[in-house]
Amino acid sequence: MSVRSCRELWTILLGRSALREPAQIEAELDRHWDRLHQGLSYYKPPSSSSAGKVKENKEVAQPLKDFGLRISKLLGLDEQQSVQLLQCYLQEDYRGTRDSLKVVLKDERQSQALLLKIADYYYDERMCLLRCVLLLLTYFQDERHPYRAEYCNCVNKLEKDLVSNYQSQFEKLFKAEAPTWETHGNLMTERQVSLWFLQCLREQSLLLEIIFLYYAYFEMSPSDLLSFTKMFKEEGFGLRQTNRHLVDRSMDALVERIGYLSSLILVEGMDIDFLHKCALEDCTEQHQFSSSPDEMDQLLLTFGDIPHHGPVLLAWVLLRHTLRPDESSPVIRRIGNTALQLGVFKYISTMLKGLGVSGNNCTASTAKMCIYGLLSFVVTSFEEESLQGSHLIDAACEVLSAPSLAEVFWEMPNMGLGMILDSAVGMFPHKIGPLLQLLTALLSNKLTVKKVYNFLDKMSFYTQVYKHKPNDIISKDDETLWRRQTPKLLYPLSTGQTNLWMPQGVLGQVVIGGEQGYVVRWDYSYSSWTLFTCEVEMLLHVVSTADVLAHCARVKPILDLVHKIISTDWTVSDCLLPLTSRIYMLLQRLTSVINPPVDVIASCVNCLSVLAARMPGKVWSSLHHTGFLPFASNPLTSMAQCVSAEGMKAGNYGNLLVQIEQPRGEYAVTIAFLRLITTLVKGQLGSTQNKGLIPCVLLVLKEMLPTYHKWRYNTYGVRERIGCLILELIHAILNLSPEGEDQGSSTNSTPTLQSLCIYSLANTEAGQAVVNIMGVGVDTIDVVLAAQPSSCGSEGPGQILIQTVKLAFSVTNNVIRLKPPSDVVSPLEQALTQHGGHGNNLIVVLAKYIYHKHDPALPRLAIQLLKRLATVAPMSVYACLGNDAAAIRDAFLTRLQSKTEDMRIKVMILEFLTVAVETQPGLIELFLNLETKDGSEGSKEFLLGEWSCLHVVLDLIDSKQQGKYWCPPLLHRAALAFLLALWQDRRDSAISVLRKKFWENLTTPLFGTLTPPSDTTEPCVLETCAFVMKIIGLEIYYVVSGSLEQSLKDGLQKFSNARRYEYWSQYVKSLVCHVAEMEEEGICYFPETQMLISAWRMLLILSTSHSDVMQLTDDSTKLKLFMDVLDETKAALTTPMSVPCLRIGSMMATLLLILLKQWRRSPDILSPLSLILESVLQADQQMMERTKAKIFSALISVLQIQGLNDISQLPQLLLSVCETVKDEALALIDNTRHMSQTGETAEDEDSMETESPRGPRKDQRDGVCVLALHLAKELCRTDEDGEHWVSVMRKVPVLPSVLSAVELSLRSKHNLYFTEAALHLLLTLARTPQGAAAVAGAGVIQTICLPLLSVYEGSSNGASQQSFSRKSQDSACWPGVYRLCMSLMESLLKTLRYNFINEALDFVGVHQERILQCLNAVRTVQSLACLDEADHTVGFLLQLSSFCKEWQFHLPKLLRDVQVNLCYLCQTCTYLLHSKKMLHHYLQAKNGEALPPGPLSRTQRAPQTPSKEAVGGGEREEAEQKALLAVQCSLLKILSKTLATLQHFTPDCCQILLDQSMDLAEYRTLFVLSFTTPAFDPDVAPSFGTLLATINVALSMLSEVDKKKEPVSLSITSLASSEEIQALKSLLMFTMENCFYVLISQAVRCLKDPSILPRDKQRLKQELSSELSTLLSSLSRHFRRGSPSSPASGILPSTQSKPPTPGSKASHEGQEPFIQLVQAFVRLVQR
Repeated sequence: MSVRSCRELWTILLGRSALREPAQIEAELDRHWDRLHQGLSYYKPPSSSSAGKVKENKEVAQPLKDFGLRISKLLGLDEQQSVQLLQCYLQEDYRGTRDSLKVVLKDERQSQALLLKIADYYYDERMCLLRCVLLLLTYFQDERHPYRAEYCNCVNKLEKDLVSNYQSQFEKLFKAEAPTWETHGNLMTERQVSLWFLQCLREQSLLLEIIFLYYAYFEMSPSDLLSFTKMFKEEGFGLRQTNRHLVDRSMDALVERIGYLSSLILVEGMDIDFLHKCALEDCTEQHQFSSSPDEMDQLLLTFGDIPHHGPVLLAWVLLRHTLRPDESSPVIRRIGNTALQLGVFKYISTMLKGLGVSGNNCTASTAKMCIYGLLSFVVTSFEEESLQGSHLIDAACEVLSAPSLAEVFWEMPNMGLGMILDSAVGMFPHKIGPLLQLLTALLSNKLTVKKVYNFLDKMSFYTQVYKHKPNDIISKDDETLWRRQTPKLLYPLSTGQTNLWMPQGVLGQVVIGGEQGYVVRWDYSYSSWTLFTCEVEMLLHVVSTADVLAHCARVKPILDLVHKIISTDWTVSDCLLPLTSRIYMLLQRLTSVINPPVDVIASCVNCLSVLAARMPGKVWSSLHHTGFLPFASNPLTSMAQCVSAEGMKAGNYGNLLVQIEQPRGEYAVTIAFLRLITTLVKGQLGSTQNKGLIPCVLLVLKEMLPTYHKWRYNTYGVRERIGCLILELIHAILNLSPEGEDQGSSTNSTPTLQSLCIYSLANTEAGQAVVNIMGVGVDTIDVVLAAQPSSCGSEGPGQILIQTVKLAFSVTNNVIRLKPPSDVVSPLEQALTQHGGHGNNLIVVLAKYIYHKHDPALPRLAIQLLKRLATVAPMSVYACLGNDAAAIRDAFLTRLQSKTEDMRIKVMILEFLTVAVETQPGLIELFLNLETKDGSEGSKEFLLGEWSCLHVVLDLIDSKQQGKYWCPPLLHRAALAFLLALWQDRRDSAISVLRKKFWENLTTPLFGTLTPPSDTTEPCVLETCAFVMKIIGLEIYYVVSGSLEQSLKDGLQKFSNARRYEYWSQYVKSLVCHVAEMEEEGICYFPETQMLISAWRMLLILSTSHSDVMQLTDDSTKLKLFMDVLDETKAALTTPMSVPCLRIGSMMATLLLILLKQWRRSPDILSPLSLILESVLQADQQMMERTKAKIFSALISVLQIQGLNDISQLPQLLLSVCETVKDEALALIDNTRHMSQTGETAEDEDSMETESPRGPRKDQRDGVCVLALHLAKELCRTDEDGEHWVSVMRKVPVLPSVLSAVELSLRSKHNLYFTEAALHLLLTLARTPQGAAAVAGAGVIQTICLPLLSVYEGSSNGASQQSFSRKSQDSACWPGVYRLCMSLMESLLKTLRYNFINEALDFVGVHQERILQCLNAVRTVQSLACLDEADHTVGFLLQLSSFCKEWQFHLPKLLRDVQVNLCYLCQTCTYLLHSKKMLHHYLQAKNGEALPPGPLSRTQRAPQTPSKEAVGGGEREEAEQKALLAVQCSLLKILSKTLATLQHFTPDCCQILLDQSMDLAEYRTLFVLSFTTPAFDPDVAPSFGTLLATINVALSMLSEVDKKKEPVSLSITSLASSEEIQALKSLLMFTMENCFYVLISQAVRCLKDPSILPRDKQRLKQELSSELSTLLSSLSRHFRRGSPSSPASGILPSTQSKPPTPGSKASHEGQEPFIQLVQAFVRLVQR
């Protein structure tokens, strides 16, 4: 809309809008100066031509035209302007929706109400127009004002006939006829007429104010002065209004004001200042009135009937007296007398008080300047005796209170008003008041303080009054001069106290003498400050006598002076110590008398407030003893006791309030008390003093806040001020930083000030009082603002009310924020959120503050509170708003859309909506205002409604708008935060609308260039970019890449092409480095930095999985990004540590780890990582826990990916890691001991406790300790020969600490992950001879052997089945630890051989039961875990079986049991491998249909095919086959190792074949002479049949592996990779060889055994020869096809030195050595 309303113009000129640049202000003034020039005549009366234009206008809807004509009739306003006014009103002040407007216009009653509202709006517009001009005139010469130059240009343009325009408007107004219902329609009721007249008076007063200010700067010609004088005389200085019958009491103040201003305009017009100057320089003819007409004389002679004439007459007397002193003395005398009869000086002080009610505003200070000139000249020109002394001093004090005038005065203290000062000095100290009043007024800045202090310090006269002539005086004959004969003490105080001593021989001049008494002025020099101290002492003396009031009157001005001095210049306070230190005593004495002097007490407390601002501790400790403040008689222990106020005494102040102030309705002491307490609270006293303040604050919360609005008040505005002060106090308490408050209020200890306030406001009626203040509502505030005079500055009642409501918002917000969380809803929260009927609930009231236009902070704080409530309170804001919801939404959006609106309100609205996205679904739907397309129910396409907040948001992120004044960076950021909230909350309807059209604008910020971090001024830009990154990230993450919008894909392509990945990576790196450098002072915009880094991190993590969409595929770019991340981690973690660096370092370490694992490429990053590790290990433990873990993980990943290229880094790394391992292990020992003492049970090892808080050194899979052990393991693996490791071992006692921790862990069955990792490390060490020796030497057997029992004994309950868990073997578990221990023993024995045999035998002896159980268990439990344990056990036995003789010697029985069990195990495995179906059935039955995924299931899942059920079945079958295959492989491994072990228990083949004298008794027979196939039954002993069956099974499996023709679906080949198949073949060959070996050896042993019958031997020979021949032929057939050689073929005795390469075809069948052996044996048997 093209026309700006006057109110909007006024807001802009005040600088409260978005237009803040001087150029923008200038443009506004240029556009509208004509309107300002015309003033009120801008509003034209109705005319037929204008009505015609309205009718022709096609752009305005007909109903609005009709209504515009009704407005025109009611207001007597031009029709076109009426329509414009209506449009402005609808835009700015209408409180309904556009739809409701149609209804309102049709309905008679509602449209009448609307008309009256528009009338009010129109009146306001007129006032704002005048206020704009007033504003220009106020500041156009003020150097400190930012827009001075622009204002000045405009005033120069307006200057020429501004006054004549405004003067004629003024005349028109005071002559205007009141409207009647005949002329203005029947809405013009009496009430409306009264409002019209009130408006008329307001406009008159404003017009006069403008004219007055104008003449303060520009000269008035004599003819103008005459015309103004005539005009003001005619309207009686405002008292003879045409409509004076309409004046009621409420308008008196306005009429007075018109009188004051009229009077001032005339005085200002006479230009007394210039006159004074002319008189001094004796060139009076230069003054413009040097030839003044007599007409003026004649006019003024008729004046004198109303007080407003006084100053005018006085000024005229001066003018005439100076310009033509000889001519008209009788006239002058007459006029002068009239002026004095009118009480001109008393009138002046009343006038200045009346104008200056509102503090330091321009009109009042200009008036004071004007009157200052008048008074100075009057005092200079006329004898003081002829003027009214006391009123003159009052007037002088009022005038001098203008700050600039005090300085003017001190430049020439002997001139002008200086004479008044002299006369006041002349009566001092007989009359203390006048001098001190003047001097108090003359204090304006530090310079004047020094002058006043010195002035009083060096007094040369001492005036005394005597009724009779004293005796010790000698006087002259004419009694004009006296002389003291004796020295005299001037105050009757006791010795030792401060006093004044007048010496002998002092002369005194008798000023007045005679019967009535004598006034003597002694010529005696002294310091008034000493005198003041004596006065205070005197008051303390006479406090309980009748003289107290007279003395109080003398002491009060002293206190006021002291107050003003120390508040103006604190440095003087030391000199005033004698006075300030006596104030406490005064307070104590004065408050305890029967009828205390309230005003003096208030002055005392005011002084203390100023002192408290600088030395709170001192003031508090002294005040504490006076009994003035409330206090607690019992020590405070609990909140309940505090709140009940048990044992609290109200102190002298409390009694004073109840007994004197409330009945009188005057509250000076209360106001001073509140200021004092607030000052003490802000002084951050410390906890003990704050505890002492609790009774004071409690008095405020219990006795004042809930009831202050019901007290009696004599003066308007005091109630509002007290409310404001109470809330300021609470606000100060709630803003105390926790350091100032004692922590620990949460535990049930003594309450602190803050917790007391929070509790009281949340749970007592104090909270309700605050709610009532917030509930004042926007309408009441508007009424109060409208009622106060226009020029009220920051101190009017309206402003105080606004300030109070703002404080109430802030206090409530803080109470809700700081309130300790509880399940019960507090009364405060109930009051805030209850749904009242008739829309009177608080939420609506808060939301309606959006209509307030005067102070932008008020709606902003209201919305902030709404935002807080929307987050914490369980209620729907939308439901609370009820019928007003849509209208309030429109108001919010109108302010959001407005180009001139204050930016902070817009930001707050957007922040509120951002919170609402998550917590207020109804409200956000209302604001999104989405409409479905075509209106049909089924369709899901959405469109933006007319009133959708998304229009504004899209505008704000539009790249073309950026940098414009209405879209500053903060607002842009708020808009993006709102969009991000929509994405995070997955508001699909809104997102679907947005997606189509905004990616290009959204991504714009990412293509900008940011200022380097060191000189960033707008940190919100960082957040803006972070939000954009997050939105893009969420979109890519949630949307399938095929369905992404093309514009987003293009944007990402452009991002990649423009090398923005490199740019942002570089920028983030510089940010991190900046944070690291700013270590000491901390970085001011850390949250924004952290947000950007985190968003960038999210994008990079996403790019690892969505690199195609994100166009991040180029390896060199990836490398650059990776190196940047590494540098960032290094920068953040290698500086001296601060919390920000650690946070960022931790974030970066995570990113590094993810990139390392995903991209699987790492350039040489070991050295930087080692550096980081060293730095991190030296830092604070608590904070670094997680970061350490991440760095260890990264190092492990690097070693796994690329190994250690540069072996020189190993020693240092190993040292660091071993140090960590040692420390962590020791800490773990302490922790475990502590836990076992406190009796905490270990949680179930497999529990899903993810949320449990991390205790100190809690055992975690990704804990530092575990990862350090794994890293140590990786490093040992790299260290081939173990040299580095050994040297580190010598420096750092790693092994002892790790082993003791393992021992403790095993005993207590704690720390599973640690134990596992430690065993892995030991296992790795045990592979090299040095490592193994070290591990054995450190006492590994003591650590493991006995403690390991507790791992399986507790759980077995004697039943062997239970101890074999069915868990998947991958997850960590205690059986896994047992298996690891087995492996460790195996490894050590393998490496150390005879050096370890005793320990190994100890181990077997201790765990023999478990070992035998395990070998047996394979028959019953085929779970992989159980098979795994069997595998480990047999592996260990295989190593141990090499030492048969030692075993036989130490544990013969066990050896026999093991041999038997191994044979049975062989039988079991063969049986299970032989009958697949049986095994399958067992697995299904045991695992309850759910098969564990085997180790072979690493291959990818089959691709999906359309028919789902079929696929499901197929997949299941495949899974089962894989599981079966896994179990078969396990069984085969066990079988091969079992046979290899048995090979050691049976005679050596060559030996038994060749050596005749071999002792057969050494070897037992292991297999019985029977050739049946093996049965699955423990009663059937293993026999030769078992061995033959084993060979058969192996052979059939071999041929199955080699067959390629089977249907691919379920053959072994389809389920395993080629390496796995190769391994499987080797394993089968190994099994067969060992089996043949054992078979031959056992057969020969039987044949040689004399105890076996020859018949049996013969049978054996026959069976074996036939069986073996068959087997041999099958084998040779197989080898012709080509088959792997056995891994053991090199060991077996054979003619061949080197096994053939796998898969090579054998040239002749006898080439395989073991086949040759078997052939030889067959030949032997057949002999």
